[in-house]
Amino acid sequence: MATSSTRFTGPETPEALLADRQKFLASFTSFAARTTMFVVVLLALMGLFLT
Repeated sequence: MATSSTRFTGPETPEALLADRQKFLASFTSFAARTTMFVVVLLALMGLFLT
């Protein structure tokens, strides 16, 4: 049974931390925008077909 003695503790330098946070923020913003667009289109189509 092998065990690993190394653990990922996060970015090592402040620059790496900033890059990691910027990447996360960009991914989250993209996800939120796409989800919002999908909901708006879905509601518009529901409004069209249900009236």
